[in-house]
Amino acid sequence: MQKIRIHTKSRPGIVYCGEGAFEQGYEETLAGKELFVVTDSNVARLYADLIEKYFGSAHVCVVPAGEKNKNHKTLFSILDEMVRARCHRKTVLVAFGGGVVGDVGGFAASLYMRGTRLVQIPTTLLAQVDSSVGGKTAIDYRGYKNIVGSFYQPEQVLCDPRFLTTLPKREIRCGLGEIVKTAALDAEIFDILQGATDFGLRFLEKLVPLCVRFKAGVVERDERETAGLRQCLNLGHTTAHALELDYGRRSHGEYVLVGTAFETKIALAEGVCKREYAERILKIVSRALPKMPRFPDIGSAAENALLDKKNSGQEKISLVVPKARGEYAEISLPLPTYAEYLKKIEGGLL
Repeated sequence: MQKIRIHTKSRPGIVYCGEGAFEQGYEETLAGKELFVVTDSNVARLYADLIEKYFGSAHVCVVPAGEKNKNHKTLFSILDEMVRARCHRKTVLVAFGGGVVGDVGGFAASLYMRGTRLVQIPTTLLAQVDSSVGGKTAIDYRGYKNIVGSFYQPEQVLCDPRFLTTLPKREIRCGLGEIVKTAALDAEIFDILQGATDFGLRFLEKLVPLCVRFKAGVVERDERETAGLRQCLNLGHTTAHALELDYGRRSHGEYVLVGTAFETKIALAEGVCKREYAERILKIVSRALPKMPRFPDIGSAAENALLDKKNSGQEKISLVVPKARGEYAEISLPLPTYAEYLKKIEGGLL
């Protein structure tokens, strides 16, 4: 079990990674505290015994599972329960679940009494390698992902592989989206993925602390995305969010894999990324997502990218794309050019 410290200006934190992270983290950070636990209906069912054993005396707020419930109604239902439970600023809100629970629970913690204490216990691969670390909290609003939110750092994050054993294959693939994205930014993780013979659970467990360390390093240098560095973590996400908004159904991580593939091909066409490196990234993507989905009328999804947080408000799309091993670049394309690229890639012309 490893402890990874994150030194940010707003609040330093510790990420516990590895076997025993939950028990050790609980004893060191949560035992004896006044807790308010936010979880979802799936996690509450799967870990009913654990919740009873460790959080039996706490107020447990169970929200409906699924991305469609990451909205203002769920947010205010949590805040309503916090008021009824008489929570105060020293109450520790424990977000026990995947990315949706972490995002909306963390957002509630940032709002209640202008900020109460927060601990994240991510139960999905995606949440462990990405969304639970870094302090981004948000809800979706009027069809747009994460458009209302705040930066709010957790005091601790407990990343225990015990929670990954109950995940369906689709959730593993969802986490792979963020791992592959990180590999396009970090040379060490890229090399490990290239040499992997399979993406089994034991192998993926070893990648969690590596992904956490990489993201922690970025967040420490650019906590609130004001210096431009943290934008690198959006590689693949502009196109992923644009497609997810129009087509739905698939997981966020699957869309990140699709977005990484599309944006790698755009970087190749723009002369930013050399063919050999682009092909290596695309090979990793294809191993994580063997069958690329089809997107009819894909050009219409391009306009969704205008609302991406990286854009300056002009009619241009900003993309973070792979450049070379361990390097990335940011490019800006007029909307018609971006839409045309999407059509050509979907049609097999790029």
